[in-house]
Amino acid sequence: MEKIIFNIGNIPVRLEILALAAFVLLALLLIIILYAQLSSNKNRQVELLKSKKQNDELERHMASVLQVQSEMTGRMQTMSEIFGTRTSDLAKTLVDKIETTNQRMGHNLSENRIKTEQSLSKLNERLAVIDKAQSTITDLSSEIVSLQSILSNKQTRGAFGQGRMEVIIADGLAPSGYTFQATLSNASRPDCLIHMPNDAPDLVIDAKFPLEAWQRMNEGENAQDLKQARTAFKNDISVHVKAIASKYLIAGETQDTAFMFVPSESIFADLHEHFEDVIQKANRARVVIVSPSLLMLSIQVVQALLRDVKMREQAHLIQKEVRLLMDDIGRLDERVEKLQTHFNSASKDIDLIVTSSKKITRRSGNIEAMEFENDKVKIEG
Repeated sequence: MEKIIFNIGNIPVRLEILALAAFVLLALLLIIILYAQLSSNKNRQVELLKSKKQNDELERHMASVLQVQSEMTGRMQTMSEIFGTRTSDLAKTLVDKIETTNQRMGHNLSENRIKTEQSLSKLNERLAVIDKAQSTITDLSSEIVSLQSILSNKQTRGAFGQGRMEVIIADGLAPSGYTFQATLSNASRPDCLIHMPNDAPDLVIDAKFPLEAWQRMNEGENAQDLKQARTAFKNDISVHVKAIASKYLIAGETQDTAFMFVPSESIFADLHEHFEDVIQKANRARVVIVSPSLLMLSIQVVQALLRDVKMREQAHLIQKEVRLLMDDIGRLDERVEKLQTHFNSASKDIDLIVTSSKKITRRSGNIEAMEFENDKVKIEG
């Protein structure tokens, strides 16, 4: 009996009919799909043909474009090579010309710099010489003006000589070694007294050198004026030497020689060169004419004498200190001997201790070397 699946109205639907209907529907569906596929393939082939034609045309156009491009590229490459070659040649030419120009300019600049430096150096040297000469001239003019102002006034001349003399003495001696404007027993007042050591008489120094005649001698306009000025200069020095010898050379109170100070080395040299007889006359009167350098040397000699006297005065103190030092050395020697005795005793004790230590060490070794066999003690060695 065939199985009924369902009823459509009064018509029963069996399984065979249902299967047949499904098969028919499936066949129709496949036919429809196949037709659609064929139509689609036909359209696709048409489109592919159109696309192929378009692609062929595009390829022909691209081939022509590429050919034109390759030709342009070749031409451009040729032009670039030509341009590069010419550019490199031009650059090399320019570089060579620039280097040549730079070398010439550098050489010219170097030569110009050297010449300029040499010129500036010479100019600086000349300017330095001119500045130095101008400075020297200015200094000399100021010194000449100041010296002229000093020499024109008698009091100023005396103060100038006195000042130079005081500076030299104050720099070389202690304040206790000299006295300015001291009064002697005959009421005379020399410019300076140098106190000699060992209660020796004082040394007199006079700074009132007569410069009026020397100034007139330099101002002489003719031989007659010069001769008169020289004669007056000799007379003034002779008078001043006599005044020093008569007023300042006092037996037992001052030295038998006095110094007449000349405040200028040039005047002192002029005296020794042109007025040797005046120098000899002053020496015979025990009046020594000294310049600033000679006075400084004399002060240094006096300073050395004073130092020697002070050393001798302190000799007994030095001897006392030496004796005390020898006593201290003797005590130190005794204490060193005692300390050496203690060291020797301690050294002997240390030797005995070392000996005992060695004996103890040896006995300890013997104890360690003992062997116990059969309850008997055997000592090796």
